[in-house]
Amino acid sequence: MREKADSPAPATCAARPSRDSVAVGPGGAPEGGCGTRGFPWRGQKQRGSLRPLPAAGLGGRLPGPVGGAGAARSRPASCGPAARRSRARSAMGAARRSRLPPLLPLLLLPLVAALGPRGRVSGQLRSPPRWPVPYRRFDYRPKTDPYCQARYTFCPTGSAIPVMREEDVIEVYRLQAPVWEFKYGDLLGHLKIMHDAVGFKSSLTGKNYTMEWYELFQLGNCTFPHLRPGMDAPFWCNQGAACFYEGIDDAHWKANGTLVLVTTISGTMFNEMAQWVKYDNETGIYYETWTVQASPDKKSTVWFDSYECSKFILRTYQKLADLGAVFKKIQTNYTSIILFSGEPIYLGNETSIFGPQGNKTLAAAIRDFYNPFKPHQSVREFFVDLFKIIDHVIFKHQFYLFYNLEYWFLPMKSPYLKIVYEEVPLPVGSKASFGV
Repeated sequence: MREKADSPAPATCAARPSRDSVAVGPGGAPEGGCGTRGFPWRGQKQRGSLRPLPAAGLGGRLPGPVGGAGAARSRPASCGPAARRSRARSAMGAARRSRLPPLLPLLLLPLVAALGPRGRVSGQLRSPPRWPVPYRRFDYRPKTDPYCQARYTFCPTGSAIPVMREEDVIEVYRLQAPVWEFKYGDLLGHLKIMHDAVGFKSSLTGKNYTMEWYELFQLGNCTFPHLRPGMDAPFWCNQGAACFYEGIDDAHWKANGTLVLVTTISGTMFNEMAQWVKYDNETGIYYETWTVQASPDKKSTVWFDSYECSKFILRTYQKLADLGAVFKKIQTNYTSIILFSGEPIYLGNETSIFGPQGNKTLAAAIRDFYNPFKPHQSVREFFVDLFKIIDHVIFKHQFYLFYNLEYWFLPMKSPYLKIVYEEVPLPVGSKASFGV
């Protein structure tokens, strides 16, 4: 598989609709640092009402990143954009003025987890609990705040999803490569921290395409907020979105990762998938880094499920299976970053915690927890904050999770955090799954 045809010029998500294409993604945002502090790790929470974006079917563009350059709010898991063909893959974010990433302290926790004492945290549980907490979908994708900006432009060579001819036969490829591969090669591949995408090749035109889903403002913004002066509530930049562009970078995916044929589909199936991608991208807005579960046991209770690049690929495969695609029998593994905790305690939303009638003690505790995850100006500051994080997570068994625009307290327990690379089989059809 070779990439032919010139790369399309960057197309903003607000571009004029095309009559023979559909594109997906959120509204564009300016490049640069994040707010006045000039780093892309943290961002702000989506504020204001959910504003409807232009409707689009096969005759128009989807709102958001799938078909254009720009950025919206987002958060470090295992996914991010690659620096190839003028686009940099920003998985864990990179601070313009910071030397060490804010997620690194948490990734070091397993090294010191054995030092942590065992303990319990009391509190009132939300009733009735439903585990895992369902990921919340929205009617519209909200407009991004200009404070939240990306170091690397989101989906810079994005193009509209083309309408395929019904009789076309399209090859579908599994794509996977180490996060930060563009900068560190296979370094994170040894830790099985991988980014996932899907490729398509048309037999009629010979053109091939890549589709992926990742953070609009780098991974750090999706995982940790800004603590802005004069603002009581943490400020999140945690949108993620789909990106579609022409070409498959064979060298990138093959060098340290995977590029393998998994199924073939018809042009009709591809067009129906494109409509589903539009729906999925408009309603699944926020990136969720963490999977949270009760223990490392495979049958343990999952409290929260992540919502990141690999989950988008799994949903896409399932949709194709529902449309009739028959997948090859090959092993497929994916990366998850898991936190381990007792039963989570519901705390409230931004208004109930940080508003005029909010809980000032709880608000201060949440801000105090997130403060050590700020971008670091020096190695010394990094280690000082690392010790604070260890104190919170391991010795005090505390973690504050932001999920579905709400805050939860996680009573952390050993082994606290683990990166896993587990098999998820390719799907079989089920008309009840992921329907539009």
